[in-house]
Amino acid sequence: LLTAGAVLFVIWDCITNTPVSWVQKLAWILVTFYTGPIGAFVYLLACRNPGPGMHDAFTAAHWKQSVNSEMHCLAGDATGIVLAAVVVSAFDLPNGVDIVIEYLTAFLVGLLVFQALMMRSMYDGDYVKAIRKTFFAETVSMNMVMVGMIPTMVILKHLWPEGRDPTRPLFWFIMGMGTIVGGLTAYPINSWMVRRHLKHGCMTVSEPGRESPGDEDMPDMSDVSDMSDMSDMDHEMGSIPTGRAVVIVVATFALLLFAGWITSTFVAPIVFTR
Repeated sequence: LLTAGAVLFVIWDCITNTPVSWVQKLAWILVTFYTGPIGAFVYLLACRNPGPGMHDAFTAAHWKQSVNSEMHCLAGDATGIVLAAVVVSAFDLPNGVDIVIEYLTAFLVGLLVFQALMMRSMYDGDYVKAIRKTFFAETVSMNMVMVGMIPTMVILKHLWPEGRDPTRPLFWFIMGMGTIVGGLTAYPINSWMVRRHLKHGCMTVSEPGRESPGDEDMPDMSDVSDMSDMSDMDHEMGSIPTGRAVVIVVATFALLLFAGWITSTFVAPIVFTR
């Protein structure tokens, strides 16, 4: 009941009040669907428009920009995990095989849908270019989401085996807890990428008949009416040398494997065969 109320509120507020792109709105709705009132509470703190023309100023703080940036990845990854978990639950596979399938599905949904497909207009409508431009950010952000999400799901399903059944409320509770922990572990890398302009933060769109009263040093977003108007922002995104990007990607994979090893060794075994 709390989750239903939270989702209905976020849907209503996104449609009627908060001036962000439809992609950002969808991300917040999905994250709230998985995390219930906790997601709605973070939405209130980080994204909800407090009044006409005030959204730019309200979301200007770096931590709010970082949280809003992370929502794209978190929504896509959690959706991929949930879809895969629902499907594999019918096959009674070892939990290690489940994890691999869920990881791959989450990566594909996160990169190909929530990053490249939904944001291709920022890259002149070129879908392949969008995949290339968002690959690094999606990979490292997703790995850090999985650092928290996978151990949480493995441990809770180990404690409550019935939580593998998607027809039970416990399954959705476990998915929600995994999403919350994954959001926490992924925040630092998203904060770093936003600071380095490797990911965009919260982009306010125009409110009909109003102009934002934000500070003079804030970027003018009044001419951005939807995602199709953002293609000229591509040049504002930063970049890092390829070698350094590879090192960071490898480091996040190593951290993910280490988290899985710690979980399997000391808490709940991760196995690939019966």
